[in-house]
Amino acid sequence: MKIVADMDVPFLNGVLEPYAEVVYKKGPEITSADVADADALILRTRTKCDAGLLEGSKVQIIATATIGTDHVDFDYCDSKGIEVHNAAGCNAGGVMQYVFSGLYGVAARKGIKIDGSTIGIIGVGNVGRKVEQMAEYLGFKVLRCDPPRAAAEGEEGFCTLDHLLAESQIVTLHVPLDETTRGMADASFFAAMQQGAIFINASRGEVVDESALKDALPKLGATVIDTWNNEPNVDEELVDMVDIATPHIAGYSYQGKQMGTAMAVQAVARYFGITELYDFFPEADIPDNSPVLLDLKGKNHGQIAAVFQYNYPIFTDDFRFRMEPDKFEKLRSEYQYRREIYVE
Repeated sequence: MKIVADMDVPFLNGVLEPYAEVVYKKGPEITSADVADADALILRTRTKCDAGLLEGSKVQIIATATIGTDHVDFDYCDSKGIEVHNAAGCNAGGVMQYVFSGLYGVAARKGIKIDGSTIGIIGVGNVGRKVEQMAEYLGFKVLRCDPPRAAAEGEEGFCTLDHLLAESQIVTLHVPLDETTRGMADASFFAAMQQGAIFINASRGEVVDESALKDALPKLGATVIDTWNNEPNVDEELVDMVDIATPHIAGYSYQGKQMGTAMAVQAVARYFGITELYDFFPEADIPDNSPVLLDLKGKNHGQIAAVFQYNYPIFTDDFRFRMEPDKFEKLRSEYQYRREIYVE
């Protein structure tokens, strides 16, 4: 058996070698020639899995160690009988931590009062639920917009996008990228937001019309952006314009990366009957990487901001990215994973 893997999938080296030939390459550099005789692929979002890559190959299963699947042509894979597995929810805790470190960070830096504010969460899946839990713990009012969930579960507890934008002082995006969400944050979206509202995007870059965002910046109180159009060739002008800019690392927690790799390996193991790896989970090779329990009850805005920054100093990531926005992929591949946080 042959497996082709993105060399930047963490904790993977040596795991599958007892059972298969494993070829490691940079994700964007994996070609049709590489996968022609491969039985399985273990990837991140940097490898476009479509006919151009897969036609004529032996690939039976694609396991992506990410929640995102917009790099996979599902129609093509279905037509060829190729199974596709993603790591749904693996980075939810890391993204939640990013959102609140960024939110409290920009609020403190710019003197924006957020106590008692309404947070509008657009997309309430694995990540959105984590953001919702922390927001409610911190005493925010929460509005939720998720049309697919509302259709499946009923309208109660959800609101329309127009209502959310009109009523929220903080708007955070956690939607997948598909034809219903591509470019959803456009000129009309930003026009509907409140003057001085904070905007956060840690979902997918193409969900946002970046030209419209630039036009809206004078209206917005603060903007935190982790995902960009045309990654890794990001709009450096926009990087300079927003308050916090990071290179698509919101979900880069130690626990998230462990979980993403575990889910990818387990999917391949179960497909090929490698029973020894059915419950595979990477061992922590760095001491004290367990999640951190926070007790924020009774703390004021400044104290909460300090706790979030202590556990994840987001402005360090912002500074590094601003210094080398052309090193987008290098910053991601060499990123030092952070410990997650949680509350009870």
